[in-house]
Formats: sequence, C-alpha cells, structure tokens
Amino acid sequence: MSTPVIHDPSTLPSDDNVNAYTFCVELKGSQWFLQKGKMIAYYGRIDFNGIGHGRLDRLVRSSFHSPLHASDWVVAEGSGKMLLADRAFDVNSFDLDDGNLTIRAGNLLAYQPSLALKQSIVPGFLTLLGTGKFVAASNGPVVFMEPPLRVDPQALVGWADCPSPCHHYDHGYMSGVMGGLRALTGLGGASGEEHQFEFAGAGTVLLQSTEVLMPDHGATGAVPHEAGVPGAGSGHGQPGSAPRLPGQLGDLQRRFGL
Repeated sequence: MSTPVIHDPSTLPSDDNVNAYTFCVELKGSQWFLQKGKMIAYYGRIDFNGIGHGRLDRLVRSSFHSPLHASDWVVAEGSGKMLLADRAFDVNSFDLDDGNLTIRAGNLLAYQPSLALKQSIVPGFLTLLGTGKFVAASNGPVVFMEPPLRVDPQALVGWADCPSPCHHYDHGYMSGVMGGLRALTGLGGASGEEHQFEFAGAGTVLLQSTEVLMPDHGATGAVPHEAGVPGAGSGHGQPGSAPRLPGQLGDLQRRFGL
C-alpha cells in the first residue's frame, strides 16, 4: 500500500490541481466568485460573503449579472489557499483570453472577478465574458470539439466563441412510430440518437465523456418552476402560485410574471 501524500500550505499548488478531483485557489488579498458548497477546506484568513453583501456592490456590478443564480454564489476574499471539489467529479481550470464561454450552471465552480458572468438565454446555462481563469467540474474528462457538430444534450458541458446551438431531431424518429407516439403523448426524444444539439460556425464545444449529467443540488443550474421566474411559465393554476388579483392589479401581476 502506497503512503498517502500529506499536504500543507507550502506543498499545495497555486491556482492548479491537487489531483484530478481537487483544485487549489490561492488568494493573496484577492477575491474569487465561488458556487456554494464547492469549498472543502482552506488555510489562512478567508471570508465568504453572499452576493447581496452591500460592501461587494461594486464588484457584483462589474462581474455578476445573473439574478436567477445569485443565491447559489458567494465571494471568497482574503489570503490563503482554498480547496475546491464537487462530489469526486473531474475538476479542471480553464483560461479565457478576451473570450466568450457558455457553460452549464451546475458545472461552474468558481471564477476570477476579471471575468463577467451573465445569465445565458439558454435555460440552465451561464456565460462568462472577458479574460481570466475559471474552474469547472465534469462527469469524466472534458473533450474539446470543433463545429459543425451534433451533440447528445446530456454530454454537453458548454461552448466557446460560437453561436448557441439549436435542437435537431432525427427525421426517421420523427416520422416513425415513435414520432407518432411523441406527437400524441409528448413523451420520448430523450436519447442522443433521437435528439441532439446542433452547433455551426467557428468555435469550440466542450463535452464530458459520459451521457450522464452531474446531479445538481436543489435547483442550481435549472430554471425553477415558480411564478415570476423567466422561462418557467406563468405559474397560474400551479400549486403554490399566487392568486390572481382583480382589475388593474391583476394586469400588473401578469405583466411582472407574479
């Protein structure tokens, strides 16, 4: 049996992997955005503050533009070394150079404030813009592909510097017996052989080497089915939705998605 490696602050790497499943971020009086629950240990003096913390308003104004995911993120600041991991999934860092990358919200663990995070028009994804480093997890090693390409939706991690994908359904599937069943019931179409995301143009597509998505904690990375949440429907008639108000108040309620 081999002797385990025992780390201390001097032996931990700086902004690099400790192993395939753990990444070490070094803070030197600096800040990182961090998804809640991804820090497993740290050395030094590091504080963690929520996105709504008033002292961080200027930082959030320049680097965080996704109110739907604000409750899932904190800002780590101080001096020390911080270990990130996500349920023994593969963890890696990536560098953007004046880039544009869209990634599954649940896969993004942390990023430097020199990058700006925005809410993608594609539900469940976030977009990073600018220059800097970010850390992401994947179910298996990441594979980088060049468009044109069709991808199993469950294998997709993200895409960089290329247009958003469109849906592609196999013609044989759509016109066959299963297509008729889908038209009648709305069921089916979940297999990558039947339904893919299609990418065109220049850029890079990031795939994980499995067709099993990383399970999310709670609603992280997904659009909640709640009234008032963009992309979740009106919520009218659903359990927990607010009762419809009369007259002009009801019109305002509908306008703002309440």
